[in-house]
Amino acid sequence: MLALLAGAACGLERERLDKPAGLRTYILVCEGAALFMIASLMLGDGVRRAGGYGYDPSRIGSTIVQGVGFLAAGVILVSGNRIRGLTTAAGIWVTAAIGVLIGAGYFMIAVAGIVATLFVLICLRWVEHRLFARSPHDELLQPDLPDPI
Repeated sequence: MLALLAGAACGLERERLDKPAGLRTYILVCEGAALFMIASLMLGDGVRRAGGYGYDPSRIGSTIVQGVGFLAAGVILVSGNRIRGLTTAAGIWVTAAIGVLIGAGYFMIAVAGIVATLFVLICLRWVEHRLFARSPHDELLQPDLPDPI
């Protein structure tokens, strides 16, 4: 349940801004990461109880990082000299990390991650717009370069 709430908290902010990945995407990424981590820990316990050894639950966690990185790369769009979706991709990736923490039972660290993520997405967006205000016509105002011929 905490993974659903964590994903929703981050996803709502992106949904509010009409970003390509919003509420449902963030919830599913966080929930999936938590479920994978829980499964990994449960598998490790099962192997140890059966007398096995050499099982490393972090292996599943590391594949989550790779898989979510691949998923997040799908929201990055390049159009001319503009790149869009990097913050959305990073948000998906960090939400998966929060899900892994929840799945592993590190609830307080996960809550701190949620707070930090929302601070970056909401508060720093405001700071960014105030300090680095850009005109919507900035691309048109770029100086024309002479033809290389």
